[in-house]
Amino acid sequence: MSRHAKRLMAPRTLQIPRKEHKFIVKPSPGPHNYETSVSILIAIRDMLGLATNAREARKIIKSGKVLVDAKVRKDHKFPIGLMDILEIPEGDVLKIVMINRKGKIVLVDISKEAARTKLYKIRNKTILKGGNLQLNLHDGTNLLIPVKDPRNPEEDIYNTRDTLVVSLANKEIEKHMKYKEGSLAYITGGSHRGEIARIKEINKIRSTIPNEVIL
Repeated sequence: MSRHAKRLMAPRTLQIPRKEHKFIVKPSPGPHNYETSVSILIAIRDMLGLATNAREARKIIKSGKVLVDAKVRKDHKFPIGLMDILEIPEGDVLKIVMINRKGKIVLVDISKEAARTKLYKIRNKTILKGGNLQLNLHDGTNLLIPVKDPRNPEEDIYNTRDTLVVSLANKEIEKHMKYKEGSLAYITGGSHRGEIARIKEINKIRSTIPNEVIL
């Protein structure tokens, strides 16, 4: 697979000038897929305007000045996607990756207090050997939930599509928000992506087709 893609053929989720440079840097395989992510280099050069060319952007990244979810990332192709926290302390940059109402990936200002944690959607969960629970999250992160008694797993209170607020410092769950009627939902796909609405009704469908949600 090519490391670069023609800018005019880039995913429409990318909010970047499409005629300024011929190619864009493809994000590496990682926590987010190609359609819903952007490489750190593109974020720094094209979205934030902190570099005028790829060479300058790579220099900033290689210097160890760029953090994603509180971890230094030196790979200029590392992908950032929905709910990731991008930080460049020396440039006073602190952003969260969001999808706007036009379906574009955008970097939004976030406070230091809010950047302590990250929102995760539970994709699925796995019962490990010994009965412990593993939560598999939307960006590939896995959280281990120790279970005292596998025969009566009182700790198993989490369901697919629930949302967690997790501390980036120690990976502790600070808040658990249920996927249920009455909850607020941030829509990440379809014609209404980027919008926030309250769930009025969930119609469960017994098939591989996703449940119908009325907002």
